[in-house]
Amino acid sequence: MNEKFFIQPSWPAPSIIKAYTTLRKSGISRPPENRLDRAQLISYFNLPNEPIWLRQTHSDIILPAIAENREKEADASYSDQPKQICVIQTADCLPILLCHKEGKQVAAIHAGWRGLAKNIIAKTLIMLKYPANDFLAWIGPGISQNHYEVGDEVRNVFIEMDASNKEAFIPSIHQHWLANLPAIAILQLKNAGLNDIYGGDICTYTNDTQFFSYRRDGARTGRIVSLIWIN
Repeated sequence: MNEKFFIQPSWPAPSIIKAYTTLRKSGISRPPENRLDRAQLISYFNLPNEPIWLRQTHSDIILPAIAENREKEADASYSDQPKQICVIQTADCLPILLCHKEGKQVAAIHAGWRGLAKNIIAKTLIMLKYPANDFLAWIGPGISQNHYEVGDEVRNVFIEMDASNKEAFIPSIHQHWLANLPAIAILQLKNAGLNDIYGGDICTYTNDTQFFSYRRDGARTGRIVSLIWIN
């Protein structure tokens, strides 16, 4: 594997935890029509199994990463079994990877504003076998605040959820708001009891040579793939 084709979380995960996020140079997911070369992904990372692909719909559905759930509607998956691969695709939304500090369980979450508004982070942590504080979280590449403009309706949803979310919005020059999705995710992780949080500082929009971005490139852009498993 050539490291210019992927990044890995910078976190103190046990060595049995494998986690990667693809870069656009990998050619694994690319336009047009968001083509994803799944066979290439398996070969490139020498995966022990086919990942448990989800049909992502910005829902709050969380499923165990088992074969019978492949292609089912969900936006997060989890596993405590070796070689069962949790995977999500993003193109500005946040990929959030979780791993137990002793490598006992992993999870992958697709967290755009709709998923965050539905509390998908807290709901995922509730599904896990261990207390939230037993886990590490890594927030992967997503759109940064300077490039994510939203209206009053989005801001109001989050302030109604938690008044502290006011800090995640600043006025834009277009009389809208610039939303800080990583800040919202960090607050939700901490509110759920998970305190060991890493990442959240890589912008998909500004790094056009490395990442796909829906806001920058439109609906026909490719997808970033984030995957995690117990080896």
